Amino acid sequence: MIFGSISYLNLLPFQVYLKKYLNSTQQKQMLKWHKGVPASINKKLKKAKVNSAFISIVYAKNFSCVDLGIVANGAVFSVFVIPNQKESLEFDTSSASSNILAKILGLKGEVIIGDRALKYYLEGGAGIDLSFEWKKRFNLPFVFARLCYNKKGKKIKKLIKNFKARSWKIPYYILKKEAKERGITPKELKWYLQFINYEINYKEKKSIKIFQKKAKRFLKEIK
Repeated sequence: MIFGSISYLNLLPFQVYLKKYLNSTQQKQMLKWHKGVPASINKKLKKAKVNSAFISIVYAKNFSCVDLGIVANGAVFSVFVIPNQKESLEFDTSSASSNILAKILGLKGEVIIGDRALKYYLEGGAGIDLSFEWKKRFNLPFVFARLCYNKKGKKIKKLIKNFKARSWKIPYYILKKEAKERGITPKELKWYLQFINYEINYKEKKSIKIFQKKAKRFLKEIK
């Protein structure tokens, strides 16, 4: 099975889980990884270069998906619009859903996402947190991505069952390594991950429905 993985810290708990779940060498060899930014992973799933991936929620309706995603119920600290002097919105080319979200919210400035945005915030940068703005507007969590697939659905569903059943502790040596690569501390990384949820339930599905309905008018702008 070929799995597309967003190369951001918000998926670190799931990546750690997979390494523990696939406890035999044979199992690990059966799973191949393709890592990339959201915009890249979206295209790989569409072209069937990967079998399953967390893809931007704006495109999730085009695939079969499970109730697992990247969710924030309020501020997320890694998706911002940075106000500037321009009277327009400058997209982050690595993103899809966040660009559309900024358009829906009627914001102007520069969209910045992922680990770069988190580091920007931790270094004292100011901006408009898009997840926080969505929560204020609709009183709902925002779903940035959803785990979808184009084949091997039974295996995917089995794979996520144990992940949803318990919380997974990230070993300190992994926290240290991943934090160092991004120029932050392990303590900052642990702090950030507390704002990320993964289960998609009633409120999350309601939020997805609202977002996808409002997103239709802007889809051509991100293609």
